[in-house]
Amino acid sequence: MTVYLLVAAIIIMICVALNKVSSKIGIPVLLTFILLGMVFGSDGIFKIEFDNFDFAEQICSIALIFIMFYGGFGTKWSEAKPVAVPAILLSTLGVVMTAGLTGLFCHFVLGMPLLESFLIGSVISSTDAASVFSILRSKRLNLKYRTASMLEVESGSNDPCSYMLTAIMISIMSGEGDAKKITLMVFEQFAWAIMAGILIAVAALWILRRAQFAAAGFDAIFVMAIAILSYAFPAYLGGNGYLGTYLVGMILGNNKIKNQSSLVHFFDGITGLMQMVIFFLLGLLTFPSRLPGVFWTALAIALFLTFVARPAVVFTILSPMKCKLNQKLLVSWAGLRGAASIVFAIMAVIGQSEIESDLFHLVFCIVLFSILFQGSLIPYMAKKLNMIDEDTDVFKTFNDYTEEVPVQFIKAPVSTGHPWVGKELQEILLPPGTLIVLIQRGEEKIVPNGSTRLEEGDILILSAAALEKEIKGISLTEILVLPGHKWVGKPISEVASDPDKLIIMIQRKGEIVIPNGSTILQENDKLVFNESI
Repeated sequence: MTVYLLVAAIIIMICVALNKVSSKIGIPVLLTFILLGMVFGSDGIFKIEFDNFDFAEQICSIALIFIMFYGGFGTKWSEAKPVAVPAILLSTLGVVMTAGLTGLFCHFVLGMPLLESFLIGSVISSTDAASVFSILRSKRLNLKYRTASMLEVESGSNDPCSYMLTAIMISIMSGEGDAKKITLMVFEQFAWAIMAGILIAVAALWILRRAQFAAAGFDAIFVMAIAILSYAFPAYLGGNGYLGTYLVGMILGNNKIKNQSSLVHFFDGITGLMQMVIFFLLGLLTFPSRLPGVFWTALAIALFLTFVARPAVVFTILSPMKCKLNQKLLVSWAGLRGAASIVFAIMAVIGQSEIESDLFHLVFCIVLFSILFQGSLIPYMAKKLNMIDEDTDVFKTFNDYTEEVPVQFIKAPVSTGHPWVGKELQEILLPPGTLIVLIQRGEEKIVPNGSTRLEEGDILILSAAALEKEIKGISLTEILVLPGHKWVGKPISEVASDPDKLIIMIQRKGEIVIPNGSTILQENDKLVFNESI
Protein backbone atom coordinates (compact mmCIF):
# COMPACT_ATOMS: atom_id res chain seq x y z
CA MET A 1 0.00 0.00 0.00
CA THR A 2 2.77 2.43 0.96
CA VAL A 3 4.65 1.72 -2.27
CA TYR A 4 1.53 2.41 -4.35
CA LEU A 5 0.93 5.71 -2.55
CA LEU A 6 4.56 6.69 -3.03
CA VAL A 7 4.41 5.94 -6.76
CA ALA A 8 1.08 7.78 -7.09
CA ALA A 9 2.48 10.88 -5.34
CA ILE A 10 5.59 10.90 -7.54
CA ILE A 11 3.52 10.50 -10.71
CA ILE A 12 1.16 13.37 -9.79
CA MET A 13 4.12 15.65 -9.02
CA ILE A 14 5.71 14.74 -12.37
CA CYS A 15 2.39 15.50 -14.12
CA VAL A 16 2.23 18.92 -12.43
CA ALA A 17 5.81 19.65 -13.49
CA LEU A 18 5.08 18.51 -17.05
CA ASN A 19 2.07 20.83 -17.10
CA LYS A 20 4.43 23.80 -16.67
CA VAL A 21 7.04 22.51 -19.11
CA SER A 22 4.59 21.56 -21.85
CA SER A 23 2.99 25.02 -21.89
CA LYS A 24 6.42 26.59 -22.40
CA ILE A 25 7.53 24.37 -25.28
CA GLY A 26 4.09 24.28 -26.94
CA ILE A 27 3.24 20.58 -26.51
CA PRO A 28 -0.40 19.93 -25.42
CA VAL A 29 -0.25 19.06 -21.75
CA LEU A 30 -2.70 16.14 -22.05
CA LEU A 31 -0.34 14.46 -24.49
CA THR A 32 2.45 14.56 -21.90
CA PHE A 33 0.23 12.70 -19.41
CA ILE A 34 -0.43 9.97 -21.99
CA LEU A 35 3.26 9.62 -22.81
CA LEU A 36 4.12 9.47 -19.11
CA GLY A 37 1.62 6.64 -18.66
CA MET A 38 3.19 4.79 -21.59
CA VAL A 39 6.65 5.20 -20.02
CA PHE A 40 5.38 3.58 -16.81
CA GLY A 41 3.32 0.93 -18.66
CA SER A 42 3.94 -2.67 -19.63
CA ASP A 43 5.98 -1.78 -22.72
CA GLY A 44 7.66 1.22 -21.11
CA ILE A 45 10.73 1.75 -18.98
CA PHE A 46 9.19 0.93 -15.60
CA LYS A 47 7.02 -1.93 -16.95
CA ILE A 48 4.06 -1.68 -14.57
CA GLU A 49 1.80 -4.57 -15.58
CA PHE A 50 -1.70 -3.19 -16.08
CA ASP A 51 -4.36 -4.48 -18.44
CA ASN A 52 -7.49 -4.31 -16.28
CA PHE A 53 -10.04 -2.68 -18.61
CA ASP A 54 -12.88 -3.00 -16.07
CA PHE A 55 -10.96 -1.13 -13.37
CA ALA A 56 -9.80 1.52 -15.86
CA GLU A 57 -13.36 2.02 -17.13
CA GLN A 58 -14.68 2.58 -13.59
CA ILE A 59 -11.95 5.06 -12.65
CA CYS A 60 -12.19 6.96 -15.93
CA SER A 61 -16.00 7.09 -15.76
CA ILE A 62 -15.78 8.69 -12.31
CA ALA A 63 -13.19 11.17 -13.56
CA LEU A 64 -15.45 12.06 -16.51
CA ILE A 65 -18.19 13.05 -14.06
CA PHE A 66 -16.09 15.95 -12.76
CA ILE A 67 -14.88 16.92 -16.23
CA MET A 68 -18.48 17.03 -17.49
CA PHE A 69 -19.67 18.92 -14.39
CA TYR A 70 -16.92 21.52 -14.77
CA GLY A 71 -17.75 21.82 -18.46
CA GLY A 72 -21.15 23.18 -17.44
CA PHE A 73 -20.16 24.90 -14.20
CA GLY A 74 -17.34 26.91 -15.74
CA THR A 75 -19.19 28.06 -18.88
CA LYS A 76 -20.84 31.48 -18.64
CA TRP A 77 -24.33 31.21 -20.14
CA SER A 78 -24.68 34.96 -20.73
CA GLU A 79 -21.71 34.76 -23.11
CA ALA A 80 -22.80 31.44 -24.65
CA LYS A 81 -26.50 32.23 -25.14
CA PRO A 82 -26.12 34.03 -28.51
CA VAL A 83 -24.38 30.94 -29.95
CA ALA A 84 -26.30 28.31 -27.98
CA VAL A 85 -28.40 27.09 -30.93
CA PRO A 86 -25.48 26.27 -33.26
CA ALA A 87 -23.46 24.88 -30.34
CA ILE A 88 -26.27 22.53 -29.24
CA LEU A 89 -26.90 21.45 -32.82
CA LEU A 90 -23.21 20.61 -33.14
CA SER A 91 -23.32 18.66 -29.88
CA THR A 92 -26.37 16.59 -30.88
CA LEU A 93 -27.06 16.46 -34.61
CA GLY A 94 -23.37 17.05 -35.28
CA VAL A 95 -22.39 14.03 -33.18
CA VAL A 96 -24.88 11.79 -34.99
CA MET A 97 -23.70 13.02 -38.39
CA THR A 98 -20.03 12.54 -37.44
CA ALA A 99 -20.71 8.99 -36.23
CA GLY A 100 -22.65 8.19 -39.42
CA LEU A 101 -20.05 9.60 -41.83
CA THR A 102 -17.17 7.93 -39.99
CA GLY A 103 -19.04 4.63 -39.90
CA LEU A 104 -19.66 4.75 -43.65
CA PHE A 105 -15.98 5.53 -44.28
CA CYS A 106 -14.79 2.66 -42.09
CA HIS A 107 -17.14 0.20 -43.80
CA PHE A 108 -16.95 1.18 -47.47
CA VAL A 109 -13.36 2.46 -47.63
CA LEU A 110 -11.52 0.51 -44.95
CA GLY A 111 -13.62 -2.65 -45.32
CA MET A 112 -14.61 -3.05 -41.68
CA PRO A 113 -17.81 -4.86 -40.64
CA LEU A 114 -20.84 -2.55 -40.81
CA LEU A 115 -21.85 -2.57 -37.13
CA GLU A 116 -18.27 -2.33 -35.95
CA SER A 117 -17.74 0.63 -38.27
CA PHE A 118 -20.66 2.52 -36.74
CA LEU A 119 -19.45 1.57 -33.26
CA ILE A 120 -16.09 3.21 -34.03
CA GLY A 121 -17.91 6.25 -35.41
CA SER A 122 -20.02 6.50 -32.24
CA VAL A 123 -17.03 6.21 -29.93
CA ILE A 124 -15.07 9.03 -31.58
CA SER A 125 -18.01 11.27 -32.51
CA SER A 126 -17.65 13.79 -29.68
CA THR A 127 -15.11 16.54 -29.19
CA ASP A 128 -13.14 16.85 -25.96
CA ALA A 129 -14.01 19.58 -23.45
CA ALA A 130 -10.81 19.17 -21.41
CA SER A 131 -8.61 19.67 -24.46
CA VAL A 132 -10.60 22.64 -25.79
CA PHE A 133 -10.79 24.38 -22.38
CA SER A 134 -7.08 23.78 -21.78
CA ILE A 135 -6.01 25.29 -25.12
CA LEU A 136 -8.37 28.29 -24.89
CA ARG A 137 -7.17 29.12 -21.39
CA SER A 138 -3.43 28.38 -21.69
CA LYS A 139 -3.05 30.13 -25.05
CA ARG A 140 -5.57 32.85 -24.12
CA LEU A 141 -7.30 32.52 -27.50
CA ASN A 142 -9.62 35.50 -27.80
CA LEU A 143 -11.77 34.46 -30.77
CA LYS A 144 -14.15 36.52 -32.87
CA TYR A 145 -17.91 35.99 -33.21
CA ARG A 146 -18.19 34.28 -29.77
CA THR A 147 -16.48 31.24 -31.24
CA ALA A 148 -14.82 30.35 -27.92
CA SER A 149 -18.24 30.09 -26.25
CA MET A 150 -19.55 27.99 -29.13
CA LEU A 151 -16.64 25.54 -28.81
CA GLU A 152 -17.00 25.42 -25.00
CA VAL A 153 -20.71 24.60 -25.09
CA GLU A 154 -20.32 22.08 -27.90
CA SER A 155 -17.37 20.23 -26.39
CA GLY A 156 -18.84 20.36 -22.90
CA SER A 157 -22.24 18.99 -23.89
CA ASN A 158 -21.62 16.48 -26.70
CA ASP A 159 -20.19 13.57 -24.70
CA PRO A 160 -23.67 12.45 -23.52
CA CYS A 161 -24.80 12.03 -27.13
CA SER A 162 -21.66 10.06 -28.03
CA TYR A 163 -22.16 7.92 -24.92
CA MET A 164 -25.76 7.22 -25.93
CA LEU A 165 -24.76 6.25 -29.49
CA THR A 166 -22.06 3.94 -28.12
CA ALA A 167 -24.56 2.29 -25.76
CA ILE A 168 -27.03 1.82 -28.64
CA MET A 169 -24.40 0.22 -30.89
CA ILE A 170 -23.26 -2.12 -28.09
CA SER A 171 -26.90 -3.19 -27.57
CA ILE A 172 -27.44 -3.79 -31.29
CA MET A 173 -24.21 -5.82 -31.63
CA SER A 174 -25.24 -7.86 -28.59
CA GLY A 175 -28.59 -8.68 -30.21
CA GLU A 176 -30.57 -6.79 -27.55
CA GLY A 177 -31.41 -3.65 -29.49
CA ASP A 178 -34.60 -3.74 -31.51
CA ALA A 179 -36.24 -0.52 -32.71
CA LYS A 180 -38.66 -0.38 -29.78
CA LYS A 181 -35.95 -0.82 -27.15
CA ILE A 182 -33.69 1.73 -28.81
CA THR A 183 -36.47 4.32 -29.00
CA LEU A 184 -37.30 3.74 -25.34
CA MET A 185 -33.62 3.96 -24.40
CA VAL A 186 -33.19 7.30 -26.17
CA PHE A 187 -36.33 8.71 -24.53
CA GLU A 188 -35.30 7.52 -21.06
CA GLN A 189 -31.74 8.78 -21.49
CA PHE A 190 -32.90 12.32 -22.15
CA ALA A 191 -36.06 12.41 -20.02
CA TRP A 192 -34.58 11.11 -16.78
CA ALA A 193 -31.40 13.16 -17.19
CA ILE A 194 -33.28 16.43 -17.72
CA MET A 195 -35.87 15.88 -14.99
CA ALA A 196 -33.40 14.60 -12.39
CA GLY A 197 -30.84 17.24 -13.34
CA ILE A 198 -33.27 20.14 -12.89
CA LEU A 199 -34.57 18.70 -9.60
CA ILE A 200 -31.06 18.26 -8.18
CA ALA A 201 -29.94 21.70 -9.36
CA VAL A 202 -32.95 23.48 -7.83
CA ALA A 203 -32.52 21.67 -4.50
CA ALA A 204 -28.77 22.35 -4.47
CA LEU A 205 -29.32 26.06 -5.16
CA TRP A 206 -31.84 26.30 -2.33
CA ILE A 207 -29.37 24.72 0.10
CA LEU A 208 -26.32 26.69 -1.06
CA ARG A 209 -28.14 30.01 -0.68
CA ARG A 210 -29.39 29.28 2.84
CA ALA A 211 -26.96 26.89 4.51
CA GLN A 212 -24.23 28.09 6.83
CA PHE A 213 -21.43 25.55 6.45
CA ALA A 214 -19.39 24.63 9.51
CA ALA A 215 -16.07 25.68 7.98
CA ALA A 216 -14.63 27.28 4.88
CA GLY A 217 -14.35 24.76 2.06
CA PHE A 218 -17.34 22.66 3.09
CA ASP A 219 -19.39 24.27 0.34
CA ALA A 220 -16.89 22.87 -2.20
CA ILE A 221 -17.26 19.41 -0.66
CA PHE A 222 -21.04 19.75 -0.85
CA VAL A 223 -20.95 20.77 -4.52
CA MET A 224 -18.62 17.85 -5.23
CA ALA A 225 -21.25 15.53 -3.74
CA ILE A 226 -23.88 17.23 -5.91
CA ALA A 227 -21.74 16.56 -9.00
CA ILE A 228 -21.59 12.85 -8.13
CA LEU A 229 -25.32 12.75 -7.33
CA SER A 230 -26.18 14.46 -10.63
CA TYR A 231 -24.60 11.51 -12.44
CA ALA A 232 -25.62 8.66 -10.16
CA PHE A 233 -29.31 9.52 -9.71
CA PRO A 234 -30.26 9.86 -13.41
CA ALA A 235 -28.12 6.81 -14.26
CA TYR A 236 -29.91 4.79 -11.55
CA LEU A 237 -33.25 5.73 -13.11
CA GLY A 238 -32.03 4.70 -16.57
CA GLY A 239 -31.12 8.19 -17.77
CA ASN A 240 -27.95 9.68 -19.18
CA GLY A 241 -25.79 10.45 -16.17
CA TYR A 242 -23.33 12.59 -18.11
CA LEU A 243 -26.11 14.79 -19.47
CA GLY A 244 -27.51 15.19 -15.96
CA THR A 245 -24.07 16.14 -14.67
CA TYR A 246 -23.52 18.75 -17.36
CA LEU A 247 -27.00 20.20 -16.88
CA VAL A 248 -26.60 20.55 -13.10
CA GLY A 249 -23.17 22.11 -13.56
CA MET A 250 -24.55 24.63 -16.04
CA ILE A 251 -27.46 25.62 -13.77
CA LEU A 252 -25.34 25.98 -10.62
CA GLY A 253 -22.53 27.81 -12.39
CA ASN A 254 -24.88 30.40 -13.86
CA ASN A 255 -26.84 31.25 -10.72
CA LYS A 256 -25.68 33.43 -7.85
CA ILE A 257 -24.23 31.31 -5.06
CA LYS A 258 -21.71 32.08 -2.34
CA ASN A 259 -18.01 31.76 -3.21
CA GLN A 260 -18.83 31.02 -6.83
CA SER A 261 -15.47 32.14 -8.19
CA SER A 262 -13.56 30.02 -5.65
CA LEU A 263 -15.76 27.03 -6.51
CA VAL A 264 -14.86 27.41 -10.18
CA HIS A 265 -11.18 27.46 -9.25
CA PHE A 266 -11.68 24.42 -7.01
CA PHE A 267 -13.30 22.40 -9.79
CA ASP A 268 -10.70 23.66 -12.24
CA GLY A 269 -8.09 22.03 -10.00
CA ILE A 270 -10.16 18.87 -9.54
CA THR A 271 -10.69 18.64 -13.30
CA GLY A 272 -6.97 19.07 -13.86
CA LEU A 273 -6.32 16.16 -11.50
CA MET A 274 -8.98 14.05 -13.23
CA GLN A 275 -7.36 14.76 -16.60
CA MET A 276 -4.03 13.62 -15.22
CA VAL A 277 -5.62 10.43 -13.87
CA ILE A 278 -7.49 9.62 -17.08
CA PHE A 279 -4.69 10.27 -19.53
CA PHE A 280 -2.02 8.65 -17.37
CA LEU A 281 -4.23 5.60 -16.80
CA LEU A 282 -4.99 5.33 -20.50
CA GLY A 283 -1.30 5.61 -21.29
CA LEU A 284 -0.60 2.92 -18.69
CA LEU A 285 -3.24 0.68 -20.26
CA THR A 286 -1.69 1.06 -23.70
CA PHE A 287 0.80 -1.36 -25.23
CA PRO A 288 2.96 0.80 -27.55
CA SER A 289 4.07 -2.37 -29.35
CA ARG A 290 0.49 -2.75 -30.64
CA LEU A 291 0.22 0.79 -32.04
CA PRO A 292 2.09 0.07 -35.30
CA GLY A 293 -0.52 -2.59 -36.11
CA VAL A 294 -3.33 -0.01 -36.07
CA PHE A 295 -1.37 3.08 -37.09
CA TRP A 296 -2.33 3.32 -40.77
CA THR A 297 -6.00 2.57 -40.10
CA ALA A 298 -6.07 5.09 -37.27
CA LEU A 299 -4.30 7.68 -39.42
CA ALA A 300 -6.82 7.20 -42.24
CA ILE A 301 -9.77 7.64 -39.83
CA ALA A 302 -8.14 10.65 -38.15
CA LEU A 303 -7.48 12.35 -41.51
CA PHE A 304 -11.05 11.62 -42.64
CA LEU A 305 -12.41 13.07 -39.40
CA THR A 306 -10.23 16.17 -39.61
CA PHE A 307 -10.55 17.03 -43.29
CA VAL A 308 -13.88 15.50 -44.36
CA ALA A 309 -16.34 14.50 -41.63
CA ARG A 310 -15.87 17.40 -39.20
CA PRO A 311 -15.86 20.14 -41.90
CA ALA A 312 -18.89 18.56 -43.61
CA VAL A 313 -20.82 18.55 -40.32
CA VAL A 314 -19.77 22.08 -39.35
CA PHE A 315 -20.55 23.60 -42.74
CA THR A 316 -23.91 21.78 -42.93
CA ILE A 317 -25.02 23.08 -39.54
CA LEU A 318 -23.46 26.56 -39.48
CA SER A 319 -23.97 27.64 -43.12
CA PRO A 320 -27.76 28.19 -42.76
CA MET A 321 -26.96 30.44 -39.78
CA LYS A 322 -24.83 32.69 -41.98
CA CYS A 323 -21.64 32.14 -40.00
CA LYS A 324 -18.44 33.56 -41.45
CA LEU A 325 -16.24 31.30 -43.56
CA ASN A 326 -13.19 31.75 -41.31
CA GLN A 327 -15.30 30.90 -38.26
CA LYS A 328 -16.56 27.66 -39.86
CA LEU A 329 -13.02 26.70 -40.82
CA LEU A 330 -11.71 27.25 -37.30
CA VAL A 331 -14.62 25.38 -35.69
CA SER A 332 -13.95 22.54 -38.13
CA TRP A 333 -10.29 22.43 -37.10
CA ALA A 334 -11.04 22.64 -33.37
CA GLY A 335 -12.94 19.32 -33.25
CA LEU A 336 -10.45 17.65 -30.92
CA ARG A 337 -10.93 14.05 -29.79
CA GLY A 338 -9.91 13.24 -26.25
CA ALA A 339 -10.39 11.25 -23.06
CA ALA A 340 -14.11 10.57 -23.48
CA SER A 341 -13.53 8.79 -26.80
CA ILE A 342 -10.97 6.44 -25.22
CA VAL A 343 -13.21 5.82 -22.20
CA PHE A 344 -16.12 4.95 -24.51
CA ALA A 345 -13.75 2.65 -26.43
CA ILE A 346 -13.00 0.83 -23.17
CA MET A 347 -16.75 0.50 -22.55
CA ALA A 348 -17.15 -0.99 -26.03
CA VAL A 349 -14.29 -3.46 -25.49
CA ILE A 350 -15.84 -4.59 -22.18
CA GLY A 351 -19.40 -4.72 -23.52
CA GLN A 352 -18.78 -6.38 -26.88
CA SER A 353 -16.49 -9.37 -27.51
CA GLU A 354 -17.15 -9.67 -31.25
CA ILE A 355 -15.02 -6.71 -32.32
CA GLU A 356 -12.46 -7.75 -34.91
CA SER A 357 -10.19 -4.70 -34.67
CA ASP A 358 -8.09 -3.57 -31.70
CA LEU A 359 -10.63 -0.87 -30.89
CA PHE A 360 -8.89 0.54 -27.83
CA HIS A 361 -5.51 1.07 -29.49
CA LEU A 362 -7.20 2.28 -32.68
CA VAL A 363 -9.10 5.03 -30.85
CA PHE A 364 -6.07 5.75 -28.69
CA CYS A 365 -3.99 6.41 -31.80
CA ILE A 366 -6.71 8.66 -33.28
CA VAL A 367 -6.80 10.72 -30.07
CA LEU A 368 -3.00 11.03 -30.07
CA PHE A 369 -3.11 12.37 -33.62
CA SER A 370 -5.91 14.80 -32.77
CA ILE A 371 -4.24 16.24 -29.67
CA LEU A 372 -0.74 16.41 -31.17
CA PHE A 373 -1.60 17.62 -34.67
CA GLN A 374 -4.87 19.54 -34.35
CA GLY A 375 -4.42 20.76 -30.78
CA SER A 376 -0.94 22.14 -31.36
CA LEU A 377 -2.03 24.05 -34.46
CA ILE A 378 -5.24 25.66 -33.14
CA PRO A 379 -3.47 28.93 -32.11
CA TYR A 380 -1.70 29.01 -35.50
CA MET A 381 -4.92 28.35 -37.41
CA ALA A 382 -6.79 31.01 -35.43
CA LYS A 383 -4.15 33.56 -36.36
CA LYS A 384 -3.99 32.53 -40.03
CA LEU A 385 -7.79 32.63 -40.36
CA ASN A 386 -7.87 36.11 -38.79
CA MET A 387 -10.01 34.87 -35.91
CA ILE A 388 -8.08 36.55 -33.09
CA ASP A 389 -10.08 39.32 -31.42
CA GLU A 390 -7.84 41.83 -29.64
CA ASP A 391 -10.84 43.65 -28.12
CA THR A 392 -12.16 40.80 -26.00
CA ASP A 393 -10.93 38.34 -23.40
CA VAL A 394 -11.58 34.61 -23.66
CA PHE A 395 -11.71 34.42 -19.86
CA LYS A 396 -15.01 36.33 -20.02
CA THR A 397 -16.55 33.09 -21.32
CA PHE A 398 -15.77 31.35 -18.01
CA ASN A 399 -17.62 31.85 -14.75
CA ASP A 400 -14.49 32.68 -12.76
CA TYR A 401 -13.87 35.81 -14.81
CA THR A 402 -13.84 39.05 -12.84
CA GLU A 403 -13.11 42.19 -14.77
CA GLU A 404 -10.54 44.47 -13.23
CA VAL A 405 -12.26 47.59 -11.93
CA PRO A 406 -10.08 50.71 -11.38
CA VAL A 407 -11.44 51.28 -7.85
CA GLN A 408 -9.77 50.94 -4.48
CA PHE A 409 -11.39 50.87 -1.03
CA ILE A 410 -10.53 52.75 2.17
CA LYS A 411 -11.60 51.85 5.72
CA ALA A 412 -12.35 54.77 8.05
CA PRO A 413 -13.59 54.23 11.67
CA VAL A 414 -15.91 56.79 13.28
CA SER A 415 -14.38 57.03 16.74
CA THR A 416 -15.77 58.54 19.95
CA GLY A 417 -16.10 62.30 19.64
CA HIS A 418 -15.68 62.29 15.86
CA PRO A 419 -17.39 65.33 14.27
CA TRP A 420 -19.38 63.04 11.92
CA VAL A 421 -21.18 61.24 14.78
CA GLY A 422 -24.94 61.90 14.55
CA LYS A 423 -24.78 63.47 11.10
CA GLU A 424 -26.47 62.28 7.93
CA LEU A 425 -24.24 61.45 4.98
CA GLN A 426 -25.70 64.31 2.94
CA GLU A 427 -24.40 66.73 5.61
CA ILE A 428 -20.81 65.46 5.37
CA LEU A 429 -18.23 66.93 3.05
CA LEU A 430 -16.16 64.02 1.69
CA PRO A 431 -12.82 64.31 -0.10
CA PRO A 432 -13.27 64.82 -3.87
CA GLY A 433 -13.72 61.62 -5.85
CA THR A 434 -14.72 59.44 -2.87
CA LEU A 435 -17.97 57.72 -1.97
CA ILE A 436 -19.13 55.85 1.14
CA VAL A 437 -20.25 52.47 -0.25
CA LEU A 438 -20.76 50.48 2.96
CA ILE A 439 -21.16 51.00 6.69
CA GLN A 440 -20.17 48.24 9.12
CA ARG A 441 -22.15 48.69 12.32
CA GLY A 442 -21.37 45.83 14.65
CA GLU A 443 -22.46 42.68 12.83
CA GLU A 444 -24.71 44.68 10.51
CA LYS A 445 -23.66 45.78 7.02
CA ILE A 446 -25.54 48.82 5.70
CA VAL A 447 -25.64 50.03 2.12
CA PRO A 448 -26.04 53.77 2.80
CA ASN A 449 -27.94 56.61 1.17
CA GLY A 450 -27.95 60.34 1.78
CA SER A 451 -30.25 60.14 4.82
CA THR A 452 -28.22 57.45 6.63
CA ARG A 453 -27.13 58.81 10.04
CA LEU A 454 -23.70 57.86 11.33
CA GLU A 455 -23.20 56.45 14.81
CA GLU A 456 -20.23 56.14 17.10
CA GLY A 457 -18.23 52.99 16.31
CA ASP A 458 -19.32 52.80 12.65
CA ILE A 459 -16.68 51.68 10.19
CA LEU A 460 -16.98 53.41 6.83
CA ILE A 461 -15.85 51.79 3.58
CA LEU A 462 -15.05 54.47 1.01
CA SER A 463 -14.30 53.97 -2.66
CA ALA A 464 -11.91 56.04 -4.73
CA ALA A 465 -10.34 55.80 -8.16
CA ALA A 466 -7.30 53.51 -8.21
CA LEU A 467 -3.99 54.79 -9.50
CA GLU A 468 -3.51 54.00 -13.17
CA LYS A 469 0.25 53.72 -12.74
CA GLU A 470 2.82 53.89 -10.01
CA ILE A 471 3.58 57.37 -8.67
CA LYS A 472 7.27 58.23 -8.74
CA GLY A 473 9.04 60.44 -6.21
CA ILE A 474 7.64 58.76 -3.07
CA SER A 475 9.56 56.41 -0.78
CA LEU A 476 8.24 54.54 2.28
CA THR A 477 10.55 54.00 5.24
CA GLU A 478 10.04 52.41 8.68
CA ILE A 479 11.24 53.39 12.15
CA LEU A 480 10.76 51.25 15.30
CA VAL A 481 10.11 53.23 18.49
CA LEU A 482 12.17 51.27 21.04
CA PRO A 483 11.53 51.42 24.81
CA GLY A 484 13.11 54.55 26.26
CA HIS A 485 13.04 56.41 22.94
CA LYS A 486 12.56 60.17 23.32
CA TRP A 487 9.35 60.00 21.23
CA VAL A 488 7.54 57.60 23.61
CA GLY A 489 4.51 59.30 25.16
CA LYS A 490 4.62 62.28 22.84
CA PRO A 491 2.02 63.28 20.21
CA ILE A 492 3.06 63.15 16.57
CA SER A 493 2.69 66.94 16.28
CA GLU A 494 5.68 67.34 18.61
CA VAL A 495 8.01 64.85 16.92
CA ALA A 496 7.30 65.41 13.21
CA SER A 497 9.67 68.28 12.47
CA ASP A 498 10.86 67.39 8.94
CA PRO A 499 8.45 68.95 6.35
CA ASP A 500 9.44 66.34 3.73
CA LYS A 501 8.38 63.43 5.95
CA LEU A 502 4.89 62.32 6.99
CA ILE A 503 3.93 59.46 9.32
CA ILE A 504 1.17 57.75 7.36
CA MET A 505 0.70 54.58 9.41
CA ILE A 506 1.53 53.01 12.76
CA GLN A 507 1.73 49.26 13.27
CA ARG A 508 0.84 48.68 16.94
CA LYS A 509 0.44 45.20 18.45
CA GLY A 510 -0.91 43.68 15.25
CA GLU A 511 -3.25 46.60 14.55
CA ILE A 512 -3.01 49.34 11.94
CA VAL A 513 -3.42 52.92 13.21
CA ILE A 514 -3.90 55.82 10.77
CA PRO A 515 -2.54 58.71 12.85
CA ASN A 516 -3.18 62.43 13.19
CA GLY A 517 -1.27 65.14 15.01
CA SER A 518 -2.70 64.21 18.44
CA THR A 519 -1.86 60.48 18.21
CA ILE A 520 0.38 59.52 21.18
CA LEU A 521 3.35 57.31 20.27
CA GLN A 522 3.97 54.17 22.34
CA GLU A 523 6.82 51.74 22.89
CA ASN A 524 7.40 49.24 20.02
CA ASP A 525 5.31 51.26 17.58
CA LYS A 526 6.49 50.75 14.00
CA LEU A 527 6.16 54.05 12.16
CA VAL A 528 5.78 54.11 8.39
CA PHE A 529 6.99 57.36 6.84
CA ASN A 530 6.16 58.76 3.43
CA GLU A 531 9.31 60.58 2.31
CA SER A 532 9.35 62.62 -0.90
CA ILE A 533 12.39 62.00 -3.10
